[in-house]
Amino acid sequence: MRPRFEVAQVLHQLGNQVNQLGLNSWQLRTLSAIERCRTAALGGHIDTCTDCGSIFLSYNSCRNRHCPKCQGHKREAWIQTRRQELLPVPYFHVVFTLPEELNTLAMHQPKLVYDTLFASAWQTLTAFGKQQNVQMGMVSILHTWGQNLSLHPHLHCVVPGGGLRGDGSWHAIRRDGKFLFHVKALGKMFRAKYVAGLRTAGIVDQCLFDVLFAKTWVVYAKRPFGGPRQVVEYLGRYTHKIAISNHRIQAIGEEKVRFGYKDYRQQGRKRSMELTQREFIRRFAQHILPKGFVRIRHYGFLSSTAKARRLPVLQKQLSEAAPAVAVVQSLHRCCPCCKKGKLITLEIFGSRGPPIGVLGGAKKSISCAMA
Repeated sequence: MRPRFEVAQVLHQLGNQVNQLGLNSWQLRTLSAIERCRTAALGGHIDTCTDCGSIFLSYNSCRNRHCPKCQGHKREAWIQTRRQELLPVPYFHVVFTLPEELNTLAMHQPKLVYDTLFASAWQTLTAFGKQQNVQMGMVSILHTWGQNLSLHPHLHCVVPGGGLRGDGSWHAIRRDGKFLFHVKALGKMFRAKYVAGLRTAGIVDQCLFDVLFAKTWVVYAKRPFGGPRQVVEYLGRYTHKIAISNHRIQAIGEEKVRFGYKDYRQQGRKRSMELTQREFIRRFAQHILPKGFVRIRHYGFLSSTAKARRLPVLQKQLSEAAPAVAVVQSLHRCCPCCKKGKLITLEIFGSRGPPIGVLGGAKKSISCAMA
């Protein structure tokens, strides 16, 4: 079901006030793309159904990774690829979280803070893997937000329950069904690796370092996944998530926005929060990543350079027969009227609007389908 309210509506109501929020040019460009997504401003195309002959006018999507309306197709394609890379081994979920004392630095130097987060998390797991004489693997996904749109940088990691020996053979790491390594030890090493990374990058604020070392850094380890199916479901929820979905917005007034969130300090109790439109967009914008920043990264034997060579060998080693390759489902567009035919494009048009002749006398539906 389409949501009643959208982030784009808030941007439209604010208009030029968005330029007064102190945002950088990249953030402003991203917000502009979100506001224009699936509107006549981006042009569109006219499709017809191969079965029932219905004609649909659709406006183009902005395809921006921060847009609440543009993540569905990307997520499905990414998940289908990951299905083919799963191993028949236990998988674990670990979350590396930065303390709030780093939020100011994250707002001014996001690339430095988030690159260091990725690097220190992987260095931490690598060090623990070496104690077992194995090379680890990891898929990591950056989230920067809390449920109330506050800045809360953390890394969700999916880690196979073992690693590669020097001869390329698989070695399982077992610890009574719990996480691979002790989380308190992980937290201490993660803190040390991160602070060392800041020093290497030229951050020399000793007062900040003293505060960071005085805190206990949280590394949260969830229970092992029940199986490969749960791994895929998890990845589907987290990979292409954004700061807030349109479905969470409950109301948009003349000056304020109300949205729902889960209060994890109260066992995930559902609550509502109301912000001014300016504050709502300001919070949303602080989660717009720097241009070209990679927020999903693969490490170790799951890295892009290693997995093509090593995963097929591991899959054969760890199962009696090579696992069946998941069939990549066609992402063709199905007709929303008859549910049988495929949509094919008749005409592509720019922001000046569709050519009148194509729609004249035809059975027509107005749609906001993704380009």
